[in-house]
Amino acid sequence: MQAHRHPPFAAGASALLGVLSLLAVLCFHFPELLTSREFRAAYSEQFARQLLLVGLVAAFVLGTVSVLRGRGRRIALIGVGSATLAVLLGGTNVQFDAIGQTPYSLGMDWFVLSLFFSALVFVPLERYLGQRRLSPLRNGWRTDLAYFFMGHVLVQFVLILVTASTSTVAALAAFPALKAAIQSLPGWLQFLVAVFVADLSQALLHRAYHNVPWLWRFHAVHHSCRELDWLAGSRMHLVEIVLTRSLVLLPLLMLGFAQPVVNAYVILVGLQAVLAHANLGIRFGWLEYVLVLPRYHHWHHARHGEWVDANYAIHLPLVDMLMGTFRLPRDGSWPPEYGVMELESVPRGILRQHLMPFQRRRRYEDHVR
Repeated sequence: MQAHRHPPFAAGASALLGVLSLLAVLCFHFPELLTSREFRAAYSEQFARQLLLVGLVAAFVLGTVSVLRGRGRRIALIGVGSATLAVLLGGTNVQFDAIGQTPYSLGMDWFVLSLFFSALVFVPLERYLGQRRLSPLRNGWRTDLAYFFMGHVLVQFVLILVTASTSTVAALAAFPALKAAIQSLPGWLQFLVAVFVADLSQALLHRAYHNVPWLWRFHAVHHSCRELDWLAGSRMHLVEIVLTRSLVLLPLLMLGFAQPVVNAYVILVGLQAVLAHANLGIRFGWLEYVLVLPRYHHWHHARHGEWVDANYAIHLPLVDMLMGTFRLPRDGSWPPEYGVMELESVPRGILRQHLMPFQRRRRYEDHVR
């Protein structure tokens, strides 16, 4: 694989924080258009302003230090320039009236906060505890960042599609006695049952993705990642996102799990999807047989013929044990290579990858290497 020079950490952090700060200022200017109603309830305006101030200061300091040291100047100038523009547009002092009701909005706030905190946690962890030495700006990071952006900014539209595809079916499929039994359980037990039910549904669908050719063409996009880290899990075709979330949430709604339990499960999915793909070489011992952790899911992504039908669960290895698809090397080893078996079957770039499943099967010279 061709080696690439990556900008120093300080310069890259400055660029990230500067761009996120600029996007945050735009959210303050256009809250009805750029922020999602559902997510606004999770944070306060004061918290957002304080976090924006931290981002601006850090972008200026890290960028200035990088420029003065002459290391990654161009990247650092992106951070300083973006932060400067954010200040000129009002910075933390942007004022707005009460946010009105709009039928649709983009989840830019969800994208900014999620990327900031995910990078804050996982970039240092992967830097010091990574199984492989891997730069945050490894091959394909731009594509995965574009997927991360798409999945978060379009969150409300995905929710609308998922709700529309599940609510009607769930309403028609009535199981009063079973719903009453589930709703009589304490919340913590409901949550455990919900995790098992959802993971079983997800694993069965996941196996179908690998064995039904037309479904595989959508799922191949996810498996085209040649390097796995916390950002790689974001690479999912929009059709797969809607289909998977619909079919996983459907049994939870049909069986009548309490809404707080469903909400807690949705949070768990987001956290574990990031963790399972993370480049973390920590030995978890017996926990690897109880919870899906990085090494377990990394073997699912192994570019090796013996692993194309294994480890479909995203939460509980027990599900794979029941399906007969559980596999995990006892020697603690990790896959030597990731990606689809036929590299030429998936092109580069988010746009071409989204078009690929709808085109005649072909081989791409500009594929993910």
